Amino acid sequence: MPPTTPSPFDFQPLGRVIFGAGCLARLGEAARPLGGRALLVTDPGLEHAGHPQRAADALWRAGLDVFTFDKVKENPTDRQVSAGVEFARRHDIDLIVAVGGGSAMDCAKGINFIYTNGGRMADYRGHDKATKPMLPSVGVPTTSGTGSEAQSYALITDESSHMKMACGDKKAAFRVTILDPELTVSQPPMVTAVTGIDAVAHAIESFVCTRANPFSRMCSLAAWEHLEPNFETVFRQPTNLPARAAMQLGAHFAGMAIEASMLGVCHSCANPLTAHYGLTHGVAIGLMLPHVIRFNAPAAGPLYARLGGSAEALADRVAALTAAAGLPGSLRECGVSAGILELLAHEANQQWTARFNPRPVTEADILGIYLAAL
Repeated sequence: MPPTTPSPFDFQPLGRVIFGAGCLARLGEAARPLGGRALLVTDPGLEHAGHPQRAADALWRAGLDVFTFDKVKENPTDRQVSAGVEFARRHDIDLIVAVGGGSAMDCAKGINFIYTNGGRMADYRGHDKATKPMLPSVGVPTTSGTGSEAQSYALITDESSHMKMACGDKKAAFRVTILDPELTVSQPPMVTAVTGIDAVAHAIESFVCTRANPFSRMCSLAAWEHLEPNFETVFRQPTNLPARAAMQLGAHFAGMAIEASMLGVCHSCANPLTAHYGLTHGVAIGLMLPHVIRFNAPAAGPLYARLGGSAEALADRVAALTAAAGLPGSLRECGVSAGILELLAHEANQQWTARFNPRPVTEADILGIYLAAL
């Protein structure tokens, strides 16, 4: 095989990462140099696990004042961000701490945009639109999925159009990330499933997208090597901490890969399914990914082979992982009818990640992928 010329890249590390079982206890020491009045952004579903309370306690013990905003919901909208900004202004905060899954991370970053720079989330769609400094922030993921803690982008849904807006700025990235795998043990099986398959998709899509480069592919490959062997283990042995740790680190590596490259058409196909049918993002990803891999095989076959032996074997492996997690295997199982596929294809073609797919896609191509998944 002839040698390949490495493609150019410009990598900028985002911040400090603290990894290890029990390292949530270090949150206070990590946050104390950054501010004194912390907005803790989380979701109400985590209260039973005690993670926000433990985070708040660590901050209090370090001498910080803590104000908890726990109104985050899945796929945060610009309205949720606005509510968080209003809450933050009432308490004159100077630091943001996000505790939760990708939704909490994204909402926290969205709040940071508006709190410091004003305007609406739509004003920051794209990247580097914030002209003023932003507050320091800390990310504490409790799932092994989005890798949002490793990225400078906030994915916020426009409530009027249901379109996801990717709003990016290096100033919005977390200064410190706390990766404590003990926090992920409390995930219900379905959360483990949908976040895990999302992380798997991030590793695969970032590995083959048109913006991939030597650094991003190193992260993608590391992500895959942590995720693939441990995905099924965390279902068979939910309290297996080494497997949970590998999944969390793999999700973080995949997030780093996205930050240094991009995704592809699988994520473009998933978003309309969430908007129209309320499918959880990971469910939609799991449905579409094997068919996207098969579609991309003519353009990305050698790269897929590095992950799974061949494109077909990789597609089969992904399908096996989704089945092992109890996720649906077809769009029909989720109530999706053939009659809406043309509309879904039109909307998916408008999603920006489709532009970075290794095989160029048209609306007709995307319709064919949906039909294959039906």
